[in-house]
Amino acid sequence: MCQDAPAPPPDIRTLTGRMAEGEETAWRQFHELYFPRLLRYLLVVSGGRDDVARDALQATFLRVVRHIRRFEQEDALWSWLTVLARSALVDDERKRSRYRSLLDRFFLREHALPASHDPAADARLLALLEHHLTVLPAEDRALLEQKYLNGSPVRAIAHAAGATEKSVESRLVRIRRHLRESILSQLNHEDTH
Repeated sequence: MCQDAPAPPPDIRTLTGRMAEGEETAWRQFHELYFPRLLRYLLVVSGGRDDVARDALQATFLRVVRHIRRFEQEDALWSWLTVLARSALVDDERKRSRYRSLLDRFFLREHALPASHDPAADARLLALLEHHLTVLPAEDRALLEQKYLNGSPVRAIAHAAGATEKSVESRLVRIRRHLRESILSQLNHEDTH
């Protein structure tokens, strides 16, 4: 008896058209076809960093959902997917860079922690920063993100909020101090246990 032959590759024009129409089975088929291939691509482009590649892959699929259109040929679809994937990877790297900059402002410049060239220690600090940012009140988190992640000047933030620059700076100082103390407290607690 012969074994079942593998299914022929789908017609890209039909598949992407069905995806653009929101057909769930088409999306599942797309995922099965392109998840492993895009993951391999991102692993190569990211230098083998699995966590970075998987984060970028997730962002890539979100972009595909938002911007899918009908493609006539598979090579055009693949080119588009790799552009989305590289863009997601670059965006993720920028975000990580902004977080590192935020860590630098909060800790290294104020000599609260020694400068580290240990990627594991930096990753731990980034994870703590991300966690403590999520537990801040939404208004405080938004202010930090405007200033340090988006790079907005204090003058623009104050103008948008209808506040003075001095009051925005004071809030930033208080929030940074609270965030720094929370993270240092957790680090000290981990060191003693």
